Formats: sequence, C-alpha cells, structure tokens
Amino acid sequence: MNDFNNSSRRNFIKQAGLLAGLPFLDTKQALALDSRKADTGFRVLSCNIRVDLPEDNAKGQGWQHRREACIQVIKKQQADLIGFQEVLRNQFLDLKNELKDYFAFGFDGPEMDKFKEGYHGIAKNPILFSKKRFELITAGGYWLSETPLIAGSISWGSARARNCSWVRLLDKKTNKEIRLINLHLDHVSNEAKLAQIKLVLEEAAQYQDDFPQIITGDFNNGYGAGLYPEIINAGWKDSYVLSNGDAKPEGTTNAFRPDDAERNAKAKKIDFIFIKGPLNASKSVIIKDRWKNIVPSDHWFLSADINYI
Repeated sequence: MNDFNNSSRRNFIKQAGLLAGLPFLDTKQALALDSRKADTGFRVLSCNIRVDLPEDNAKGQGWQHRREACIQVIKKQQADLIGFQEVLRNQFLDLKNELKDYFAFGFDGPEMDKFKEGYHGIAKNPILFSKKRFELITAGGYWLSETPLIAGSISWGSARARNCSWVRLLDKKTNKEIRLINLHLDHVSNEAKLAQIKLVLEEAAQYQDDFPQIITGDFNNGYGAGLYPEIINAGWKDSYVLSNGDAKPEGTTNAFRPDDAERNAKAKKIDFIFIKGPLNASKSVIIKDRWKNIVPSDHWFLSADINYI
C-alpha cells in the first residue's frame, strides 16, 4: 500500500487519466511524469518544515516525529530547486544527509547569527538545488531589516529577526543563469512585512529585467491589499495564478489538523513561488501528501513547474 495519502481529488483524476493514456509505462514511471518540459523545464518547491520545538515534541508533532515524513514527501516530488523555511541547524543537517543529490546552502554562508545552537527566535531559510542540474555561481544572504548586514537585526516592529538566502546558478541543461531568493516574512506586523518585501524587491531589481529570478517563501500574508500587489507591481508573476487561474486557492497551513474542515475553510494561501523574467509556470500544486498518515509540517508544501520562455 502506498504510504502517501493524497487529499486532492483533482490530482487523482489527472493521474488516473495519465495512466490510462500510457499503457506501456508501469505505474511508477507514469506517475513520475509531470508538466516540466523534458529538455528545459524544472520543478521548484517551497517548504516550511516547522521549526523544531520542544512543545511540539511533547504533543507528538515534533521534528523527531515528522522528519521521515517530511523527507519522503519532498523526495517524491523530484524537485530541482527547494526553498526551505523555519530550519534549525539540526534540521538542516538532516536535510543535507538525506537529500544527498542536492547542494545545500543556508548555514554555510554569510547569513549566520551569533547563536550556534537552539532557536532563540531565529530560524533560517536554506536553499537546496540539484547538483546534477545546476552549478553554483555565487550565493549570499542578508537580514530583513534597516541594517541587512548585521546578524539578527530587527526593524519596523518585526516580532522576530527575519533573513533571506539567495543563490545564483548555472543551468547545465540550458547554459542559462538563474537566481533563487528564499525568505520568510514577519508573522505579526503588517508594517514589517511590507518593509521587508520592499527590501527584497529593491535588491532583486538590481538584476536586468530579462534575468530569470524566482522567490520562494512563507509570506505570512494572503492576496490582500498591500503586500501582494507590491510584488506584482514590481514585475513579478505568481506561479500559482499563472497555472491555475484566479479561482480562490486552498490554504497552505494546516495547524497539524488537516481533517478539520471548518479550519481548512478559513485557511489562507500564504506560501508563494513568484517568478520574474523570461519564465512561465505550467503547473503549480499545493502538496497535501502525508507519509504513513503523518503530516510533514503545519504548512502544506508548494510546487511549481517552471519553463523558460
């Protein structure tokens, strides 16, 4: 029996239709097919894995209980680029150890703070990318504050110190360069969220308009006025809207209560994958997989199949 429980009926129907149309492929091969163009397309994930907290462990929802589920759900996606949020060092090391086909950046770079261990209200946003597909050109990080080069700095009434990681990569298949920015905005102050995203957009605007860029992250904000229009007006496109239209999406948070229909109806989509430059999104999915009925995080992960234009 498959360990994964997909709650999306639409995904099941699509997969069933695909299998029916491909009689010469076995099930594993058929399910591996996706909307990435075989020659140039690539898959991006945004994964808020939930910081490793003692209080979660006490409830049976801690990283030690979810680690394998998280890793197996991610492996199933066969992604090329992954932006992670809410990651502590021990979680980062687990990801590096289990996802050996990926280069991991986020704790090895210049964005370290003074704390070597523990939470201290600061989690990181590392990036993993396929070694087979991409080659690292350069990478960096900064803090989402008025003093972005000072570790752990806080501005604009942000409840916590927030940071951003980025990588500039060479796509070995196409010989094109591409840049991924990964972030997690403040969860309390709307003023802070807006100021933080403006900082990111301003930094990204240093690149030419035809330079392919991607932003992954937990924005702690939906489609309301302010934050989302700021991003779109800066020339970025929402991969989910490009591939699914303007219909109201399901929420990307589950609070470890995935079967709570009342809560699900109120949940918002606060995780996004934005693209800029000569890129398009052929498919984007809120991944509601479980592994052995274990929910991998209090956020559902988000995928986008990206193609060059």
